[in-house]
Amino acid sequence: MAVSIKTEREIGYMRESNHRLEKVFDALEKIIRPGITTREIDREARRLIQEQGGVPNFVKEGFPGAVCTSVNEEVVHGIPGDRALQEGDIISLDCGLILNGYHSDAARTYAVGEISEEKRKLMQVTKESFFEGIRYARAGHHLHEISNAIGDYCESRGYGVVRDLVGHGIGRELHEDPQVPNFRQKSRGLRLAAGMTLAIEPMITQGTWEVDWLDDGWTVVTKDRKPAAHYENTILITDGEPEILSRTHE
Repeated sequence: MAVSIKTEREIGYMRESNHRLEKVFDALEKIIRPGITTREIDREARRLIQEQGGVPNFVKEGFPGAVCTSVNEEVVHGIPGDRALQEGDIISLDCGLILNGYHSDAARTYAVGEISEEKRKLMQVTKESFFEGIRYARAGHHLHEISNAIGDYCESRGYGVVRDLVGHGIGRELHEDPQVPNFRQKSRGLRLAAGMTLAIEPMITQGTWEVDWLDDGWTVVTKDRKPAAHYENTILITDGEPEILSRTHE
């Protein structure tokens, strides 16, 4: 496993790429409403990324959209299309861009109008689990301390933790070593070092952790078709607290 340690110059590029991605998410959040189609969201994401001087990295990876638009039981990789959002839906947007040759990556789950308390709690726990995990994202700790913290936090509250999809390293490539599971591991994993950059992304379900892939080859849904939520940020490992590159405010 070759895990890259970023130089100060590379960190600067990644910081800028992720800060611009944050602006994309800030704008996308404002258009989430009943009646909008996932294709319209994608069209706006493409425009915003271009406005920020970036290139949509998911398109470069072969995905048929600049943003993954995953609704309700869709865990990840929902393909933008004619589906119109309905009152009570939740939608996970997973998006990234390339700037100066370096990738950014983040995901957020949004409520569409008024949603049930069950969905709101799912979104809350998913986001909270990210912050539980990154308490261990420090130089000298081990990678799977992050995984264990995320998984234990969600499972102790009765939620499923998807096992077929994991977080990852990120830098000049969207997906680099190491893989970052969101569930408890038997091994300790690699020792974290300052300069590593990781995309930490809990994918949490209201029911079973098991998933299916739809015939489109991309969309991943919960096997029991219960709702799922997704929360992701690109982080930098430092000698102290991790820096969340894709989130400077909320």
